[in-house]
Amino acid sequence: MNLKRIIIHWTAGKNVPNATDKEHYHFMIGGNGQIYEGKFKPEDNENCIDGRYAMHTGGGNTGSIGVALCGMLGFIDKRRVGNHPLTKMQCEAAFKHVAGLCKKYNIPVTPETVLTHKEFGYSHPKTISYGKIDICFLSPYQEITVDKIGDFIRNKVEWYLQNLSG
Repeated sequence: MNLKRIIIHWTAGKNVPNATDKEHYHFMIGGNGQIYEGKFKPEDNENCIDGRYAMHTGGGNTGSIGVALCGMLGFIDKRRVGNHPLTKMQCEAAFKHVAGLCKKYNIPVTPETVLTHKEFGYSHPKTISYGKIDICFLSPYQEITVDKIGDFIRNKVEWYLQNLSG
């Protein structure tokens, strides 16, 4: 099986990854835009039977690359986002990184192949991902409503994909 999709998360932690984050995501993007690698490579999620893979999306790990933006600890709603909101530099670095992964793994940018954890759960209601809220708010882009966040991210990823050199 090949890698077929990228699922985008927030960690619900601080703006840098911790040990748990590194166990669960292939890539994490810090508040300053730095890219961190997790314990597992994306290829480890081609086959999850052996138990050695990044467990980022209940019911959707096989064939999925997990990318997480570090932050959102204390998030309650758009008026109470906590002390570790996502940053614009971080979001743009994430969108660019996802574009690079799409290019590397030949993953098209569609709602089924590049999506948030929230979108995955919504489209897979019989999994434990159903009801997950990440990503339901983008701090730097507060004008984007929750129902448009996935499309916004995909448009950004597509823009970076079209503008990546090489």
